[in-house]
Amino acid sequence: MEKRKTEQMRMRHLKGLVIGMMALLLSGTASSQTLELGLFGGGSYYLGELNPSLHFNQTQLAYGALARFNFNPRWALKASYYRGKVKGDDNDRALYTNNGLNFVTIINDVSIVAEFNFWEYFTGSKRNYFTPFIFGGIGFFTFNPKSQDGTALQPLGTEGQNVDFDGRSPYNRWGLSIPFGFGLKWSVSDKIGLGFEWGMRKTFTDYIDDVSTTFYLVGEDINPAIDAQYYSDPTMSHQPYMQRGDEKTWDWFNYVGVTVTYKINLRSRLKCNLEGW
Repeated sequence: MEKRKTEQMRMRHLKGLVIGMMALLLSGTASSQTLELGLFGGGSYYLGELNPSLHFNQTQLAYGALARFNFNPRWALKASYYRGKVKGDDNDRALYTNNGLNFVTIINDVSIVAEFNFWEYFTGSKRNYFTPFIFGGIGFFTFNPKSQDGTALQPLGTEGQNVDFDGRSPYNRWGLSIPFGFGLKWSVSDKIGLGFEWGMRKTFTDYIDDVSTTFYLVGEDINPAIDAQYYSDPTMSHQPYMQRGDEKTWDWFNYVGVTVTYKINLRSRLKCNLEGW
């Protein structure tokens, strides 16, 4: 009985703490408790073995949708779904050139990030209508690398994964990422906001481009009619354990573009929900 009372008291304290935090969030920021729904359009590119360091190289079309909740004029939380293509070719600024390796893949990215505005901002303001901002958070993405002639590479085990060469096993075609970047926001009317953003995604995979470790076949013994052999070494000129990629570095993918958002005022709804909780 005493234990139940203690638990009930803890729940009351927790409820009071949550209500207090929500009330604090609402107080002093009534004008900016808003939700923004919008679209993204721009470009996407990648950094990895087939493009180690050149930003915006082979940028491809990207698009998506987003929802942004503005806690106050400084802080916001954004959820987004972006879809973009990335590609690379070792004839173009690759870490190891003349290996005949190339890839292209669609990346589907879902992210949740916190945004910090350097200046006070909210859509619809005639005074606080522009700000630079930074953001960071966590994301989940999927990819499926193919050669530029359309052959899916992961099922082939191009680095010996399918034959358990040196203990290698197939890699996942999904992963977690750490998105971060910066941008600009501009209020153009009472309801419409424009934005620009450049965001990088640090991943924890080295296989967005299907290139990571070493060759595993004797090049002169490759049968070009067998896809798994040919796509592992298109030039058929390497030996096992010769360097194919750099497994000590992760691949990155990046988005750059503009957003258009529509503001929905949630302040009255949040207040009603808080009072009735």
